[in-house]
Amino acid sequence: MNITMRQLQVFQAVAKHLSYTRASEILYLTQPAVSMQIRQLEETLGLPLFEKIGKRVQLTGAGRSLVGYSQRIAEQLEEMRDLFTALRSGEAGTLRLAVPSTANAFATLLLARFCRSHPGINFTIDVANRRRVVEQLANNDTDLVIMGKPPDEPYLLRERFMNNPLVLIAAPDHPLAQCHGIPLRDLSKEVFLIREQGSGTRTAMERFFTAQGVTLKTRMELSSNEAIRQAVAVGLGLGVVSLHTLELELQVGRLVILDVEGFPLIRHWYLVWRRDKWLPPVAEAFSRFVLAEAKTIWDLHWANHH
Repeated sequence: MNITMRQLQVFQAVAKHLSYTRASEILYLTQPAVSMQIRQLEETLGLPLFEKIGKRVQLTGAGRSLVGYSQRIAEQLEEMRDLFTALRSGEAGTLRLAVPSTANAFATLLLARFCRSHPGINFTIDVANRRRVVEQLANNDTDLVIMGKPPDEPYLLRERFMNNPLVLIAAPDHPLAQCHGIPLRDLSKEVFLIREQGSGTRTAMERFFTAQGVTLKTRMELSSNEAIRQAVAVGLGLGVVSLHTLELELQVGRLVILDVEGFPLIRHWYLVWRRDKWLPPVAEAFSRFVLAEAKTIWDLHWANHH
């Protein structure tokens, strides 16, 4: 059944005013054009939609039935137009975001603030290790990634938006906890808990200590920053983590940041996406939001909680 939207629009106008003349005036069509659209619609449906009783145009039973359907179709079209207007503006849609565990707390804060000003959006956030996040980029399974050190791949674009300080942490009762200006050479006597091979934090940490000629003793390899923090808190060793993962532990006094020569190590947060990807408007809106507001949001949040 080949019914056009134009035919339904003309039918609605005639049905509302019960006048071909009035419908032609409203739609800026000639009366013969209106009559032709109605005739074609009736031929498609196989039933008359209007009848002329004396000088009056009236709906037939089939016409009355079509009124309800055409109104619902018009309402759905209006909903569709509104939705796509919102999608184009970034005020609706679903944002797919992937982050390594290091960035989870920070990314969640940014999402929460973004959603306050964009209440019509939905989002998914996948928290995984670095390897999995890079796979998602490669497979186009995510719109955007927030991460510390993007892979050096030609198919990726990246925007740096904020510093990401790496700090050295210890349990509050560790012998170095109250010391100031700790020389790097003193750390060669300590035991370290490290992230898995391929972690951006581990790479930065190993590169720094190697450049300084310091050899570290490692006791345990762990797959998340949360595991590192928990192990350090119970006294299993020292660790290097992003400052942005420590808010709760510092508030309750479960961990302390050591004052060590050369620390913090300053890395950066990046937004990363595929060069060849069409970014949905909601992803573009979030990207603009992060690049413009992330540092201010974090500074205010940190100041309010410390």
